[in-house]
Amino acid sequence: MAAERDIDDLPRNAANYTALTPLWFLERAALAHPARASLVHGALRYTWADTYRRCRRLASALARRSVGHGSTVAVIAPNIPAIYEAHFGVPMAGAVVNCVNIRLNAPTVAFLLEHSSAEVVMVDQDFFSLAEDSLRIIADQKKGSFKKPLVIVIGDHTCDPSALQDALRTGAIEYEKFLETGDPEFAWKPPQDEWKSRM
Repeated sequence: MAAERDIDDLPRNAANYTALTPLWFLERAALAHPARASLVHGALRYTWADTYRRCRRLASALARRSVGHGSTVAVIAPNIPAIYEAHFGVPMAGAVVNCVNIRLNAPTVAFLLEHSSAEVVMVDQDFFSLAEDSLRIIADQKKGSFKKPLVIVIGDHTCDPSALQDALRTGAIEYEKFLETGDPEFAWKPPQDEWKSRM
């Protein structure tokens, strides 16, 4: 009788293993239902094909800024289209998404940004002052050794336009302009192992 073998001892290969990633869902939806609605936000409407292109643009734009495996992108925003796109676009670039609760205070957000080593901070224009206050706290703690992350401000046509302009004057990049720097046909690679999200 052959000795029993534990399933955990089975060597990993293409026949019995694939990394788990939600990115396949987006690609499949874009291929199977390209013209169907994927997102409705007020007057804004995107199809699955639109969403897939926008997420690939985000991934490409991040990759062009050397954001990828080992990087963290923090997002300070309510449930808006940009946060939806970040959930796909950031992992497509190989980075990790760190969604920060918008109800937290600046010291707590500063801790989360510092602890996650965020290289990019995407922030809704309504929460820009929270992000700026948090980054200022980190800069004060670091005493000159602080490298400010890339700050991408997400504009909202339903909000005060002066808030967006104030954010842009600090050197932040507007989200839609940032997307324009990305390639909608970006050839993203799925993770080889879901355990390698932050090594």
